Amino acid sequence: MNSSRNAIRVGTTAASLILLSVILAPRAGAQEPGSKISKIASPELVSQLTKALSISPAQASGGAGALFGLAKSRLSPADFGKVAASVPGIDGLIKSAPAGSAAEGVPGLSGLEGSLPGGLGGLASVAGSFHKLGLSPQMAEKFIPVLTKFVQSRGGASTASLLAGALK
Repeated sequence: MNSSRNAIRVGTTAASLILLSVILAPRAGAQEPGSKISKIASPELVSQLTKALSISPAQASGGAGALFGLAKSRLSPADFGKVAASVPGIDGLIKSAPAGSAAEGVPGLSGLEGSLPGGLGGLASVAGSFHKLGLSPQMAEKFIPVLTKFVQSRGGASTASLLAGALK
């Protein structure tokens, strides 16, 4: 009888320890509260975008990256260097953008760049990336004022103007 009680105690203790370790063990991919934004590129800009546009940090980072990638392709290396100097972690933002063409997953955009209203023609090249992020292509236009204001606050009006011109 004594050995049965000991076996039950050992079994109960083992089960309790296993349960406790499952509860207290860090989950794969889990992060401390508040560390999510600090582990992404340019957390201040991402935070501004998430608040201004009511989107997730991943959408903010990917969308900004797609637009900065577009600017990089349209600006001279010297001009893009000015923009990049005003955005900490810009390479990380660009890398966070999903690859995508204008027509990818967005019916009717192929070949329509020049005819889209409201300056969206120039932004059609990021439509596929925005679509993969769960954002409409029109959201790209809403990113631009936030991005240019951020760049202006760190790099001045002329640098912000370079960015705005590249994103037209």
